[in-house]
Amino acid sequence: MAFEAPERLVRALGETYGDDVAAGWLGRLPGLADAAVAERGLAVDRVQAPGGRSSLVLLVRRQDGTAAALKLAPAEARPELERAALRHWGGWGAAQLLEPDAETGEGLLLERLHSEVSLRSLPEAKALLEAAGTLRRLWVEPPAGHGFETVGERTDRQAAAMDGALADGTAALARAALAARAELLAAPPEALLLHGNFRQSKVLSGERTPWLTVGPEPVVGERAYDLARLVRDRVEDLIAAPSGASQARRRVNKLADALDVDRERLHGWTLFRAVESGLRARTAGRTQEAELLLEFAGWL
Repeated sequence: MAFEAPERLVRALGETYGDDVAAGWLGRLPGLADAAVAERGLAVDRVQAPGGRSSLVLLVRRQDGTAAALKLAPAEARPELERAALRHWGGWGAAQLLEPDAETGEGLLLERLHSEVSLRSLPEAKALLEAAGTLRRLWVEPPAGHGFETVGERTDRQAAAMDGALADGTAALARAALAARAELLAAPPEALLLHGNFRQSKVLSGERTPWLTVGPEPVVGERAYDLARLVRDRVEDLIAAPSGASQARRRVNKLADALDVDRERLHGWTLFRAVESGLRARTAGRTQEAELLLEFAGWL
């Protein structure tokens, strides 16, 4: 199969896993895609572009003509955990896994959604309402004997990477974010299966139901952690608004109340996740994104 991996995927893989790992997997990708397509007897319509940051998605048709999506990701992205989460959700609030009994095999075969229509296409108030309703469906007890990491484990790595910021201009923000994390982890209130990277662009229009989530990075922990990423959606609009700071704080309270999440815990996780993402963006050279996120965090 002749195709060119989307530029966003190439860049993001290098930032996340290093250029050597990214180049190695991307070099094998055409062969992996050919094998996955042939094994299932699929016909390829096209590569989804611009696509995601950790996987290649091929829009395909099954032998009976049914539209589907074939997702291919490097082992470092832990696609087996996404498979386990999608299987556990069983299509409730998330894209349906079309091979639920498969334990191995290259790629995930998923129901095809309308990738060009996400919640970001809606007015902000409506998008947040639909996002909250979708997210609520995903918060369930994890399966027995699961292999998902916990919020504590995931943020341990992130916190360690933030230590380098403690001696520069963002030191106060970094210390506040790390202190908030430590306090939140001292007494976690629940251990539910979470999406892990939920935002408006991860909720796509579907046929089976109006909105379904894609691209989970599953983790087990409290709901406030999952909701925190949604709080800063459309951050560029918040930054540009004259009352952006007060709008950001109201959004924390509004989403917390709508989903029965403790306001202070949501505030703390929103601060930590915004600072961590901002510092990571700065390290990767995404200066404008870093500035937006760190300014947003400073408002909290």
